Amino acid sequence: MTGNLERYADRHARAADAVTAVALCVCALFGTQISTSESSPPQALWPVLTFAVAPNAAILASRSHPRSALAFTAGAAAVLTGLGYLPSPLLLAPVMAALYWLAALTDSRTTNIYGSATLAILVATSLAGEPLGDDFILRTLGTVLWLLLPVSLGGRSRFRRAYVESVQARAAYAERTREEEARLRVAQERMRIARELHDAVAHHMAVAHAQAGTAAHLAATRPEQTRQILADLVGTTTSALLELRATVGVLRETADQDADPLEPTPGLDRLPELVAACESAGLAVTVATEGEARPLSPGVDLTAYRIIQEALTNATKHAPDHAARVRLRYDGSRLFVTVTNDGPADGAAAPPAPGGVPGGGYGLMGMRERAHSIGGDLQAAPRPEGGFEVAADLPFQPRTPADAPARQRHEDTR
Repeated sequence: MTGNLERYADRHARAADAVTAVALCVCALFGTQISTSESSPPQALWPVLTFAVAPNAAILASRSHPRSALAFTAGAAAVLTGLGYLPSPLLLAPVMAALYWLAALTDSRTTNIYGSATLAILVATSLAGEPLGDDFILRTLGTVLWLLLPVSLGGRSRFRRAYVESVQARAAYAERTREEEARLRVAQERMRIARELHDAVAHHMAVAHAQAGTAAHLAATRPEQTRQILADLVGTTTSALLELRATVGVLRETADQDADPLEPTPGLDRLPELVAACESAGLAVTVATEGEARPLSPGVDLTAYRIIQEALTNATKHAPDHAARVRLRYDGSRLFVTVTNDGPADGAAAPPAPGGVPGGGYGLMGMRERAHSIGGDLQAAPRPEGGFEVAADLPFQPRTPADAPARQRHEDTR
């Protein structure tokens, strides 16, 4: 019921203020008739009409000018109490209403200053207008208590309104950040999907292209070797289909975390298969390991494999000597991966840099994004002595779970 009245008063402020002003006039009229055994109000009519009725018009402006409304009503009440009228709650009702709006609409400092001045003035005029008697408590302590009540209620209203506004502001901010977070997650998911599709398709297609070209070149002169290359080509395309099926399956998977994965997540344990596929395409690959091999988190293991896969794919397409070297160095808590190939000293056979040719450079970009996402670093550039080098510095564990790519975090939960 109270909430409905407050909402109605907020929607119809002028009507509510007019009703309040009329009610306060009636209260003030009745308040001028209250007396005690030792004090009686003056019989003259002009103080009642002048200082009990007329100042209530200031209540109409209490929402927009709370200080002025309090000054008018407190001044009128001070005159009445100075003439000997008893400061009863009915007589002080206009002042109490003005104090409420002052406390509800202004800050605490303003309320304290104006409220203290009003209390002091009304207590002083009450004692000056009537000799000390049995109504001394009513004129002092009673006046203080009645005037402190609206100050307390107004302050509570101000705090409640500030709390509601802060809740609404937090809700609006949360809604904005939720939309921004959703857009960010969509962008990250698009990047992740692009990397996965690139890694799943580009390497196998490049190897398959090289195998098909080699088979066509050797078909007439070396049929046995051609048949072997064609058999390897079937394995390469099968692997491409399996990885593509696994990637699409991840995109379509449900919230069932107990479902079996479509294919094991690739890692450094599958490096021999990767090397064999590249060698069948005509790229001679040597692998060297330094230091004691350490277990890697699934996300880092996948990142290291994908970087080597992309680097060997580039070497298959661009290395003029058809040879590449892979070096894995375990040092402290980090894994250093280096893939190099030889070539002309001017670096003419290097893979195209991002933006170099239409559609070029996404592999290097994806490798760098993968390394950065787990707290590592990657450098890819032509070598001064010729050829190209890809060097990655990866931690054994991602910096934090939030730093790992979305796909890698999913693989960690399997």
